[in-house]
Amino acid sequence: MKKDRSLFPRVYLAVVLGVMYLPILLVVIYSFNAGRLSSVWEGFSLHWYQVLFKDAAIFEALRNSLVLAGLTCLAAAVIGTLGAVGMQRLQSRTKAPMEYLSTLPIMIPEIILGMVFMAFFSLLGLPFGMTTLVIGHTAFCIPYVFMLVKARLVGLDKSLAEAARDLGAGEARVFFDITLPLVAPAILSGMLLSFAMSMDDVIISIFVTGVEVNTLPIKIYSQIKFGVTPEINALCTLMLAATVLLVLLSDLIGRPRRRRGADREKKQEVTQ
Repeated sequence: MKKDRSLFPRVYLAVVLGVMYLPILLVVIYSFNAGRLSSVWEGFSLHWYQVLFKDAAIFEALRNSLVLAGLTCLAAAVIGTLGAVGMQRLQSRTKAPMEYLSTLPIMIPEIILGMVFMAFFSLLGLPFGMTTLVIGHTAFCIPYVFMLVKARLVGLDKSLAEAARDLGAGEARVFFDITLPLVAPAILSGMLLSFAMSMDDVIISIFVTGVEVNTLPIKIYSQIKFGVTPEINALCTLMLAATVLLVLLSDLIGRPRRRRGADREKKQEVTQ
């Protein structure tokens, strides 16, 4: 049988990868540009990294974003996990509509969510700032944790929880000793996704933030309106490097577990 030696798949893959990664590569390259313009190369320099590390406003916005994302992913993990566990045990005609309503914030455009949150917080008289940011971000991050945990719960063996109850364990004991360890990977995945979504959000944050609290995406957006400087390129390069480092670290930590899982599957195949 002859192999398909057509160049079209390779060319198509090269074009897709180029469209995806070429802009990122240009941002990294021009972060080392000596000139101020991001379109004219004037020589290699670390000047804009020095400017970045001297910019106190940028680091204050970064600190606010990290605190906001951390609080958001923790709150979303607790609420989303409890909601998924409760929804699994619910036996009612309203279960399907409630599941649909639980994922609705993902489908609603962010500008509408932002306007709704702004009107709601104004009606309650809450001062706009970190509190309103955490509530708003948690509201649209809960569905990510909810869906991942719900999908994980569907695949769990129900006999494990039933066996624990037969041995005298209460519902709380069953949840913390059986259910929670089994759904922990899904919770962690949802928390990481919530953290990333919170760090990336601009639209909702603009509607619910106050004058004294500035997040990093809003800070970058406000500076980009006056033109992209190599300082922003340097910041994006550092964030990209941190992201790649975290991905590599996660892969390194999870490699022994995947190896043990593969060895276990091989042993099961041999025994069968």
